[in-house]
Amino acid sequence: MTASANNSARKTSPTSKDPKLLKELLEDKTSYGETFFVPVRARWHESWTDEDGQLVPALKDLKHDIGNMLNKAIAAIEEENDALASVLKNNIDFNAIKGKTKIPDQKWKDLLDHFNQPQFVLVNDNFEFPDLLGAAYEYLIKFFADSAGKKGGEFYTPAEVVRLLVQLTKPEAGNTVYDPTAGSGGFLIQSHQYIEEQGQNPNDLALYGQDSNGTVWSICIMNMILHNITRFTIENGDTLEDPLILEKGQIRKFDRVLANPPFSQNYSRANMKFTSRFREWCPETGKKADLMFVQHMLASLKTKGHMATIMPHGVLFRGGKEKLVRELFLNDDCLEAIISLPPGLFYGTGIPACVLVCNKNKPDELKDKILFINADREFAEGKNQNKLRPEDIEKIDFVFTHKRELPKYSRLVDKSEIVEKHDYNLNIRRYVDNTPDPEPEDVQAHLIGGIPEPEVDALASGCGKFGVSPDSIFQPERPGYLAKPQLPGHPLQKYQSA
Repeated sequence: MTASANNSARKTSPTSKDPKLLKELLEDKTSYGETFFVPVRARWHESWTDEDGQLVPALKDLKHDIGNMLNKAIAAIEEENDALASVLKNNIDFNAIKGKTKIPDQKWKDLLDHFNQPQFVLVNDNFEFPDLLGAAYEYLIKFFADSAGKKGGEFYTPAEVVRLLVQLTKPEAGNTVYDPTAGSGGFLIQSHQYIEEQGQNPNDLALYGQDSNGTVWSICIMNMILHNITRFTIENGDTLEDPLILEKGQIRKFDRVLANPPFSQNYSRANMKFTSRFREWCPETGKKADLMFVQHMLASLKTKGHMATIMPHGVLFRGGKEKLVRELFLNDDCLEAIISLPPGLFYGTGIPACVLVCNKNKPDELKDKILFINADREFAEGKNQNKLRPEDIEKIDFVFTHKRELPKYSRLVDKSEIVEKHDYNLNIRRYVDNTPDPEPEDVQAHLIGGIPEPEVDALASGCGKFGVSPDSIFQPERPGYLAKPQLPGHPLQKYQSA
């Protein structure tokens, strides 16, 4: 029903003539559907009467003990909405100490007055774009991750990296999407946004996640809510030890699995549940839990599902049990691509990272083949952190989607080469070495002068793009050499005339 039709219905409704009945409906939580119910003591504009019969001002009119009243308001919201259990009141405290003193009432009053201005009514009609609240929350999460340094990497994956993995797996309406190490929920939220970009119904997408950190888990749920996403299930617990997203008592299977697990961690088998997920056990010490996460993700993937996860490069070449796991992956032919990412993309770690893209139902032309992409030289350099540019993401996605082979960038490799020549070593540079060619040096040109003709010929194709002929720049000097051009900064100015 449209807003105008809904308003018209309200005007003719019998309840509009019966204030008592109208109030009962407004206080009935079931009448709000999937919308959160806000109890009277947490309402912005409505005053209320406490248990002592005293009139309490609406939130917007508070003047005293504001921090405590705000705490009670969010506690009331949590108590009235099961989906918010343990999300708000245990993680938000408006009486928190800043330095040695509490934030004074006047500071809170200034904030309330700020949002009490007419233009700050938080509805989509007043926003520059509908998802402004979600975008603002994402900004705050990134700001916190920036300031948290290494700790930021525990819950936040840069949005550009998230976008890359979402584009590689291409979720569709009707899919189930799962992140076993959800963090702040970036992979799930961007999957929802990607569906909308494709002109499909983003609400026809079920999102699932789990995170072991209680505070991060609550951040993830708030992130979902502020992005107006309703179909999600986020659990709090250790995914390796006790996966909580189940179906009929077994590990649930998903259409898409996306994750950035914590790098190089230890784990324990002592209380591990659903051990059939793991076909090989990596060492419990030595920080080698990475491939345990990958095995869990593959066990959580449907037979026609797609998966992408970020891993440290060590999983590609380390021996021992990890080599046995790689053998299983190759024998199962589930690895579709391995992508080397640029350095310095992630918070608090300089460990080189890669993306493993898995597909349990590879097309016939890709059977027993893996696409290697070495994209570690194409990025925007930042002061504290490097960044994938939009053109870098699009190039990786295009090459992956169309399985293109580009010199020094990508190559389709047969399983036989990986097994027989490299003994299951998946080190990307073994298959796609993007080391720049050495700078050619001509000793005679250095000693006598002149430009070697082969070097000019090598640059001729570039000149042709701009309609410039090398003959208009270079003149013959002696056999095999040309006269030095009088062009400051030219790449061949390294040869000085004797």
